[in-house]
Amino acid sequence: MVESSAPRYDVVVVGGGHNGLIAAGLLAKDGLSVCVCEAREVVGGAAVSEHPFGPDYTVTALSYVVSLLPPAIVEALDLARYGYHVYPQGPYFAPRRDGRYLALPDDAAARRAQIGKFSAADAEAYERWDADMARLGRLLGPLLGDIPPRLGSRRPADLAAQARMLRRFKGVDERAAVDLTRLFSASIADLVEERFESDAMRGVLSVSGAIGSWAGPRSAGTAYVTLHHHIGDLGDGRTGAWGFPRGGMGGVAEALAGAARALGVEIRTSAPVARIDVAGGRATGVTLVDGTDVAADVVITTAHPQVSFLRLVEPGHLPDEFLADIRSWKSRSGTVKVNVAVDRLPVFTSHPQFDPQIYGGTIVLAESLDDLETAFQEAVNGRAATLPFADIAIPSVFDPTLAPEGHHVVSMFTQWVPHTWNTDPHRADLDAYADRLFARMEAIAPGFTASVVDRQVIGPYDMEHTYHLTGGNIFHGELTLGQMFHARPAAGYADLRTPISGLYQAGSGTHGGGGVTGIPGRNVVRQVLTDRRRHRRRQRVGQLTGAARRRLGV
Repeated sequence: MVESSAPRYDVVVVGGGHNGLIAAGLLAKDGLSVCVCEAREVVGGAAVSEHPFGPDYTVTALSYVVSLLPPAIVEALDLARYGYHVYPQGPYFAPRRDGRYLALPDDAAARRAQIGKFSAADAEAYERWDADMARLGRLLGPLLGDIPPRLGSRRPADLAAQARMLRRFKGVDERAAVDLTRLFSASIADLVEERFESDAMRGVLSVSGAIGSWAGPRSAGTAYVTLHHHIGDLGDGRTGAWGFPRGGMGGVAEALAGAARALGVEIRTSAPVARIDVAGGRATGVTLVDGTDVAADVVITTAHPQVSFLRLVEPGHLPDEFLADIRSWKSRSGTVKVNVAVDRLPVFTSHPQFDPQIYGGTIVLAESLDDLETAFQEAVNGRAATLPFADIAIPSVFDPTLAPEGHHVVSMFTQWVPHTWNTDPHRADLDAYADRLFARMEAIAPGFTASVVDRQVIGPYDMEHTYHLTGGNIFHGELTLGQMFHARPAAGYADLRTPISGLYQAGSGTHGGGGVTGIPGRNVVRQVLTDRRRHRRRQRVGQLTGAARRRLGV
């Protein structure tokens, strides 16, 4: 235990991932004293760069591209000063084992020609698809950034917030209303199969509905996941944009940490929290695993909801209905991240010439929608996929600091293995899975396996036990309709508050989370500052005489 003379903070943040660092930095900028307690020896959470192959290679262990991080956050924390820079990611390139390829370049005429190799009708349909996704993204994007109102509440403040939300939809016509309804209830297969006829287009477009999810392309709700990935902005006005941060995703975390420290935030690493302390119905700080007490007026937890409320808080402090929602929170996964160091770029049989749009884009191993669905169903039935699909990126094409000259790092985000693999390492099974993935690469880029210097295979067990992603789920909770918006993570608490006064939540399992968005971290600051102002006002009113209160009408 620390001595009583230890400082008391205005705010203590549980978790040093990107949301925690953003919240800490913005609160410190507003003049509050803030301490961040991170369990690992480094900050960043899932957005962390590592050196598994020695100091010459830098890989992003888990999260590998940035999007959705609002430019306002970048500007408010002056992240460019601390090294934040994003290289825009290029378009899709989907090589096929029959020697053909599908590319989706930014140039509209070139894109039509590429799609037209497989279907002239698909080439026309894609223009409408892209426009529709952009239109729906403009409708839902602001909702993702807003603090949700408490739907169903009859309190005047909540009714006003509900009315403000409804005004967001005043421009929605009958067609858009139907499209939104279908988006939330349909599978991505429902959408792409009615619009596209070629396996090539169906396969590529279905990936974004299933990636990171315990759901195949025929699972209901995966249509929304597609749009969730489509809503993004790197600050240049493009929606659906993604990019590679300089230094890997750890570069994002380092910039956030640098900005926070410059603003006076104390960041403690290797400081796992054992308990969120509560007295008299109010959070009073945290106790670390080593017994250290960190006292604070406000606690913000960015941990997984089940970690925060089932492990760190004594259940007697929380209402039964809230606990029931948290216990039923689903965080299944079946993702495997394979990081690879190679001594040369892969050469694709279908496109052997170097093209920066190809090597700097997203290389997709998904030849048909049925391939993806089969892979998912194998995992549902307890077997790792025979033919894993993968989203592949080679960020060292842009950022030469990631690998020695002539060498590269390859990021392979793949699916699926059984979601129950979070309870056991399954090393031999994962190695066999990675071998099948490499065989799939070898079929479209001969010599890839021979180019491999080393590889790192991270399965659901590692994601949960090393990186604290419960269930191995990269979103801290599945992106299903029942776990989004006003239901994320519990009824009545999507506004980032909790049943305990002074305790707030701001992890990826809260509204606005799922991806490196920073939205929960930004929005929780608004709630903390609003509540502090209300508390100070009540204190001032409490000090007034009876006559003064009557004059002020309070």
